Amino acid sequence: MEKYILAIDQGTTSTRAIIFDKEGKLRSSAMRELENLFPHEGWVEIDPLKIWIGTVDVVNEVLIRADLTMNDIDSIGVTNQRETAIVWDKKTGKPVYNAVVWQSRQSEKICDEFEKYKDLIHEKTGLLINPYFSASKIRFILDNIPNGQKRAEAGELLFGTVDTWLIYKMTLGQKHLTDVTNASRTMLFNIFTLEWDNELLKLFNIPKKMLPEVLPSSADYGLASYFSNSVHIYGVAGDQHASLFGHNCFDEGESKNTYGTGCFMLMNTGEKPILSKNGLLTTIAWKVDNKVCYALEGSVFIGGASVQWLRDGLKIIKTSADSEHEAKKVESSDGVYVVPAFVGLGTPYWDDDVRGAVFGMTRATTKSHLIRATLEGIAYQSRDVFEVMKKESGINIKSLQVDGGATANEILMQFQSDILQIEIKKPVCLETTALGVAYLAGLYSGYWHNLDEVHSTHRYQATFKPKMSKKEAERRVEGWKLAVEAARVFKPRKD
Repeated sequence: MEKYILAIDQGTTSTRAIIFDKEGKLRSSAMRELENLFPHEGWVEIDPLKIWIGTVDVVNEVLIRADLTMNDIDSIGVTNQRETAIVWDKKTGKPVYNAVVWQSRQSEKICDEFEKYKDLIHEKTGLLINPYFSASKIRFILDNIPNGQKRAEAGELLFGTVDTWLIYKMTLGQKHLTDVTNASRTMLFNIFTLEWDNELLKLFNIPKKMLPEVLPSSADYGLASYFSNSVHIYGVAGDQHASLFGHNCFDEGESKNTYGTGCFMLMNTGEKPILSKNGLLTTIAWKVDNKVCYALEGSVFIGGASVQWLRDGLKIIKTSADSEHEAKKVESSDGVYVVPAFVGLGTPYWDDDVRGAVFGMTRATTKSHLIRATLEGIAYQSRDVFEVMKKESGINIKSLQVDGGATANEILMQFQSDILQIEIKKPVCLETTALGVAYLAGLYSGYWHNLDEVHSTHRYQATFKPKMSKKEAERRVEGWKLAVEAARVFKPRKD
């Protein structure tokens, strides 16, 4: 009987379940949108129970759509929005506070208090002090629930990123586990020793007993008893790490960029971590067969979200797909630059105070110019990350693999190739995050025997090559740099 891999991809705005076959082909998928809550300016939260309910719904639906049962499933892989922090009661299994989402800035003041320890934290975790990561979010939750610290110290509370929460629920509370990739994003995990760091736990005053056990990305995470009495969870990885694996970036220097709400570029740096001096993050790419692979990562906070702004904020397009149609009406952005720093700038600036700006408009500027400039702003931000990666790794990157919703926009993909002056490769399966964790699960179960067998399933649907001259690309980039510099000079008053 033919078996399949079930991948659960729990993201910021949706939860998906996808079934893959042995050829790495997507057989069926199901999706539920997920409500984000915004209790205060800059705060982003999600009800953890809705994450779980959505997961149950999509798993059941995808099986029905594929005309399968859990008996047809070889194993399960789980991939997730990273850094999002959930704390729940060990006895009842109920959350004690909403999930504090990776995007949320509500622990900014806590991070400010730890700024003097930034070198220590960077040297142990490869991360920068920022509300983005989980440690300050845990601290915020414990500080904002009744007797939070006391309950945590008494062993009454458990913490997990979204993967841990889903594993806990699927195993009926039997397993409190995470993988090395998600652990490496908490700001509490030493990426050199591969252990929770006692010094950092003491610094943030977070009891170790709250934290899950850390396993390799391809390992036995327990029986998914909620769904089956025979199917195990065998693969777990944070979304961007799973995407890198799904792109088959198994060798040093191979890179990918995901164009989602934000943009996330990762480069495989091999078995030795490279600590960045220019705002890149050092992270664990995965751990498979007792071999740890590291990566450099750069984050663009606002990627596809800037197109959503055109649609929902300015209302100058009706659908995200309209952005390509409108941008094609003009040959260029005509000197207009959009710096979409709606929540600050990520790599390499890490400037939380800068806000979005538009430069270079004239009376001749149309909405098509503005739309095209917004798309170009996504590509320019990705280029900023790309250039720092090349510099710090010393590796000449010849191509970039891409995925995410915005890759459907050919104007954006061609401009990305032009401005980077390299080849952009788009795979047949754009669900690379889910595919990556499916590969991790299947490698552990023996569904796929090795990386070569995995690699044989990888195919491309499109390749974009530079059409713009190097000189013209450099001229455009100079304009972008001036726009970013000007945006960073202007700091709105915080009244």
